[in-house]
Amino acid sequence: MKSRVAVLASLLALVFSTHSLVAQTIPKEELTFLTSEWKGERFPDGRPKIPDALVERAKKIGIDDAWTVLKNEGYTNQFEGGWKFIHDDVIVVGRAVTAMFMPSRPDVEKNIKERGTTKQGRKGNTNTWPIETLTKGDVYVADGFGKIGGGTLVGATLGNAIFSKTGNGVVFNGAARDLQELQNIKGFNAFVRDFHPSFLEEMVLMGLNTPIRMGGTMVLPGDLVIAQREGILFVPAHMAEQVIVTCEFVTRKDQFGFEMVKSNRYTTGQIDSQWTDEIKTEFLKWLGQHPELGAMTRPELDKVMSKRTW
Repeated sequence: MKSRVAVLASLLALVFSTHSLVAQTIPKEELTFLTSEWKGERFPDGRPKIPDALVERAKKIGIDDAWTVLKNEGYTNQFEGGWKFIHDDVIVVGRAVTAMFMPSRPDVEKNIKERGTTKQGRKGNTNTWPIETLTKGDVYVADGFGKIGGGTLVGATLGNAIFSKTGNGVVFNGAARDLQELQNIKGFNAFVRDFHPSFLEEMVLMGLNTPIRMGGTMVLPGDLVIAQREGILFVPAHMAEQVIVTCEFVTRKDQFGFEMVKSNRYTTGQIDSQWTDEIKTEFLKWLGQHPELGAMTRPELDKVMSKRTW
């Protein structure tokens, strides 16, 4: 009996130790702990799963308004600028899958590759491993420690593989190659530090779906990525709905305000301060005449107006 218990304990220990080491990931419990403010659905590894409908709505909001909402809630380190990109008219919005690369070290890289290929069924170089985990709507976000020459984390082949899995683009604190071919992938965009003709070398994957640093920001797996010409905003998953709802309201409020001021119905001072019941009623009536802007109830309006972080 004791021998059976000992064998079972050994097997459980092996399962849990192997699970916690798969492809450089952190344990599900740790990821859940770090993202504990998120109360919604999660992927099997613990990554927050922002609903697809919210991600779609995020594609229509402005990064300036979204940044303001986060800043006023105390999230002051969520924006990173200074990127180069393939297209200036293709935004990248989705849930972050994170990867952390470091300069290669022979003994460490040997152990990582050996474990990945013999025990985890991994194939190829470690830079392809994050791509295996991608799903529709994901944004592959990688910290390549700003390496340009030899730091090309994506080229034509990997770019096509990434886009086929996600229908989305990438954000790399590193470089990309094969610019001519990448720009032919319709709907794909890459936000990188630079482009370079070299191949990837002397880099090894040290973290997959772990917290990473992107310039002056901390990015967690599952964060909502909003990449536009101005730069990239990393929205914590639990803040996504508040940011989107508020930004949508600001867009409606601005259009409503323009019309009211032009028609001399209200002054700019009245529009840009807390609204009276009369203005709220007028706004909801106006919104009903513009179904393309979406619907809003009086309680929802009161909630947004009461906090006013925009």
